[in-house]
Amino acid sequence: MGGAGDSAREAALRLLARREHGHRELIDKLVRKGWNKADVLPAVEQLADRELQSDSRYTESFVRSRARKAYGPVRIRAELAERGIDRALVEKTLAEAEVDWLASAADWYERRYGTERPRDIKEKARRQQALARRGFDHAIVRELVD
Repeated sequence: MGGAGDSAREAALRLLARREHGHRELIDKLVRKGWNKADVLPAVEQLADRELQSDSRYTESFVRSRARKAYGPVRIRAELAERGIDRALVEKTLAEAEVDWLASAADWYERRYGTERPRDIKEKARRQQALARRGFDHAIVRELVD
């Protein structure tokens, strides 16, 4: 690669030095910053071939980060799909994540609402919606709120 291609590669490396990026996310970010897509695509492919960019590492990092912030697998799955990560990779990473989703949801729920039960059906529905927005599945939501 020569000229502008090297610059796109260097820009990609600078972004990757800060944190992991998904393949599509990295391309999109560079194009938004004004790089020509024709220069960006081969540069990012080369970085992926050399394992400097890895969707697998990005997905693992993303799942860990979101789980620490008490987001559930439904939301994490959706966010990774928006970022162009392969569904099979997402499912594999979530299965291997060693996260107790119920404990995570219960911890967030108790910090948010304490130990008091919902006062009425409206409050119960509000709490259920809050858990669902955080990405916890129906079974966990029901167990915590009921």
